[in-house]
Amino acid sequence: MGFWIFMVIMNLMIPLMMIVFGKIFLKNPPKEINGVYGYRTGRSMKNKDTWDFAHRYFGRLWLKGGLILLPVSFVIMLFVLGKNEDIVGTVGGILCFLQTIPLIGAIFPTEKALIKEFDAEGRKR
Repeated sequence: MGFWIFMVIMNLMIPLMMIVFGKIFLKNPPKEINGVYGYRTGRSMKNKDTWDFAHRYFGRLWLKGGLILLPVSFVIMLFVLGKNEDIVGTVGGILCFLQTIPLIGAIFPTEKALIKEFDAEGRKR
């Protein structure tokens, strides 16, 4: 049971992080363009408008994705409650890998939205 609890906690960390940072990026994006914290791609760092737009868009995606992943992940882990550690570990590992798809995958629609919204120099279309 202890290993199952550990795996549940580990598998809820990605959705919780997506929710927390999604809210932060949506409501309070980093004030200054920087290379340390925030949604940092070449397009998002062109100017303050692209920076703010990218954080709002990406934040919304992460918030929605995290809110979907959180209960789904918990329910999936409920299916292995009471199973042996090999099954719990395997399911937990697969779940963690699958959670990285929306975690990283949010970059692609954000970049597409930046291309649609701004020209190559970062001016609003």
